[in-house]
Amino acid sequence: MSSALDSFLDKWRDRWPEWTFVERFVDPAHRERAVAWFALLQEFDDMLNASGDTTPSDAKLAWWGEELRSWDGQRSRHPLGRVLEPVRAPWAQLAEALPGLIDARERAADAAQARAGLAAYAAAVAAVEAVVFNDQPAKAAADVVLTQTLAQRVQDLGGAAVPRAVGEDAQWQQQLLAAWPSRVAGPRPRRLYASLARARLQALLKGGEYHPSPALLLWRSWWAARG
Repeated sequence: MSSALDSFLDKWRDRWPEWTFVERFVDPAHRERAVAWFALLQEFDDMLNASGDTTPSDAKLAWWGEELRSWDGQRSRHPLGRVLEPVRAPWAQLAEALPGLIDARERAADAAQARAGLAAYAAAVAAVEAVVFNDQPAKAAADVVLTQTLAQRVQDLGGAAVPRAVGEDAQWQQQLLAAWPSRVAGPRPRRLYASLARARLQALLKGGEYHPSPALLLWRSWWAARG
């Protein structure tokens, strides 16, 4: 792998060190692909959750739209494309959904609006994941992506990501957790990733950081991997 690709993969691993314990449940043929895919989604999370002057993030989103469309023709410029672009996934659908992240930065009036604002993006992510990980597409998989994206948003931004009608951060976090079962739909890498993210949200609600033991990680990951 190139150093440029390594830097993107390592940035995601640094944010999710728990993955080291759980990736053993991922098909070996999909392990590098899973990290590359989640590293790409982390880039989009960072652009969605940008604050202040968002001009650089908007420019990056526009660039990524062009890049993803080029992946349909199996041409890539970004290091992550070396891993992901050979997969004949619906990259153009994801590209079409990216501008919606700009509008979704606005504080939603209520929970329904918050979900509606990211619904097209979540559906596109789930559609790509189904191909990337050789899974059957399902609407429930998009719901998982949507809830996880909203949970990451409130962890990154706090009250600025809470719908106005909901009130406090904790109330919104509780609502997200209630919509997030311990075992979710989607391909195995997403189920594992969602399990880690859900556990972080639970820890946040309890007022602490998430420092699970390896044994607990393995148990939860085994449970999530069963599908």
